[in-house]
Amino acid sequence: MKENANKHRILILGASGFIGNAIYKELCSYFKTYGTFNTARKTFEDNKHFFQYNVEEDDVFEILDAIRPTIIISALRGDFSAQVIAHTHLVEYILKHNTRLFFMSSANVFDAYSQYPSYELDKTLSHSIYGHFKIKIENMLMRLPKKQIVILRLPMVFGSQSPRIKDIKQHLIDKTPIEVFPNLILNVTNESKITQQIHYIINRNKYGIYHLGSTDLVHHDEFIKDIVKTIGHTSPIYKHVFTTNDDRYLAVLPKENLLPKHLQLHSQEILRELEV
Repeated sequence: MKENANKHRILILGASGFIGNAIYKELCSYFKTYGTFNTARKTFEDNKHFFQYNVEEDDVFEILDAIRPTIIISALRGDFSAQVIAHTHLVEYILKHNTRLFFMSSANVFDAYSQYPSYELDKTLSHSIYGHFKIKIENMLMRLPKKQIVILRLPMVFGSQSPRIKDIKQHLIDKTPIEVFPNLILNVTNESKITQQIHYIINRNKYGIYHLGSTDLVHHDEFIKDIVKTIGHTSPIYKHVFTTNDDRYLAVLPKENLLPKHLQLHSQEILRELEV
């Protein structure tokens, strides 16, 4: 693995966020890896591989010119219209350089289709503002040379340090209701599997659309209750939210771009990680 260390210069936009930081930690021992952070935090300010970048105010070209990355991983968060402009600039850069872009997208690009799971080549359609925004950037990237683009569609992320798990734990401490959606069928993942999958895609020079969810589907309410049980809490309060009378799917399953068995994930693995 170490022999690749000089092969790539990787820039992670949004490397101070939950997923961006997990990717940085996975890759930094193997590649020259740089990241951006928005909110000033001493850990990032003292790290010479981190650059301060505010998507709403700063020009991404300055960072690109300083680092000259061979791979850009976009895990940005923040104002949607500012992100669209930033990705327009990334597209300009990619067209002039032999750079690859990994874009962290979402199962929400399919949230208008509720009757079945979605696969890589299915047409995107969303009723949500978030889904619309992700589709807009995906469509922009689809016009680029296909070998330079990797679109990673993620389902809900439930790693042990994830905002979702922290939120559940906070509700348990505060004795406030945890929202569950009994009719929602989804697949799930955690940050440790996402980062391994990205590492593999980089090493193998893969491109295209990847659906990085668990191979199995779960009901949202049952999975949240399993998480609470695994954490070891005995008296949770739940608020059941019914958005529809029928089951609806928000699941991204792979059909075209299958990863090796050891990089596939079953929802039980996420629960086992929470036991640690």
